[in-house]
Amino acid sequence: MHTLLILLIGLAMISFTTIEATDPDILSDFIVPENLTSIDGKSFTFTRMRKVFEGNPESFQVTKAGVKEFPALEGQSVSFAVLQYPPAGINPTHTHPRSAELLFLVYGCLQVGFVDSKNVLYTQNLTMGDMFVFPKGLVHFQYNPHNNSPAIALSAFGSANAGTVSVPATLFATGIDDEVHQIVQD
Repeated sequence: MHTLLILLIGLAMISFTTIEATDPDILSDFIVPENLTSIDGKSFTFTRMRKVFEGNPESFQVTKAGVKEFPALEGQSVSFAVLQYPPAGINPTHTHPRSAELLFLVYGCLQVGFVDSKNVLYTQNLTMGDMFVFPKGLVHFQYNPHNNSPAIALSAFGSANAGTVSVPATLFATGIDDEVHQIVQD
């Protein structure tokens, strides 16, 4: 009897953890942002992507449309980004803890890859029109291998707040003592 009770409690805890790991379901068509007193079509329009057409950046540039930038996404379980890679540009290793990423290459070429939980590296060379999926929470990267041509990609996420965790910043800019890094490497 105690074993069954412990099993049921364990299953309940797993379900609550799973539920909290995704965007919450909403009980209305949409959520009105707190700072708005009236809603119209402009409330559902995001215009900051216009800047991606203003020329080629000199370093990797990401323009996000997540719930932080576009409050109408609250409760909608979607977000979007435009990724601009200059020649030889790179989007360094990172993860998205709350969503997979579906990348669509609009222009140019990219080398992409991710590492799974068994430490296996999966890579692919993409050309214009190709899509690639980065599974949720796995470390991944994108690199433009061409020294004379930019690349542009669109990324879609299954969360209004996919989150981005930079691996280099997490490892080297958090103040973790070098001794801890050495112990982990040994």
